[in-house]
Amino acid sequence: MSDTSHTSVDPRGPRFSAGITAVLLLVVVILGLGGAATAAFWLLVVLAALFAWGAFAGVARHPFGLLFKAVIRPRLSPPSELEDSRPPTFAQGVGLVVTLAGVILALFGLPLAVPIAAAAAFIAAFLNAAFGYCLGCQIYLLLVRARVIPQT
Repeated sequence: MSDTSHTSVDPRGPRFSAGITAVLLLVVVILGLGGAATAAFWLLVVLAALFAWGAFAGVARHPFGLLFKAVIRPRLSPPSELEDSRPPTFAQGVGLVVTLAGVILALFGLPLAVPIAAAAAFIAAFLNAAFGYCLGCQIYLLLVRARVIPQT
């Protein structure tokens, strides 16, 4: 679950994407707890697919990343620095695992798994969007330091 090639990205792009994702995950939580379990389930399926897109194609080719690049970034000053795309791409994989767990558990008859998985993913997306703290990126860095993931 990583970019096929190492790239650098504007760090504001993943934060922008996390903001959209956080809002959509919050909608899943509200729908799931508010009696619209079917709508919550299908929105979580869509979000899991978007996480898969980001995890396998990379954050630079994710639909929200492309939207940022085409519409938002031209209106901003250049970033002070770029960041390695591998940690946020790995974070997309973590989001995929969490949301897919909710989808699969719901298919096995545990509908409450949908808002619970969405709430867990929401916390991570909100932290990234609001504070620039990427939990999945931190997991990536810990795994690199532990030599579970190669640095190159």
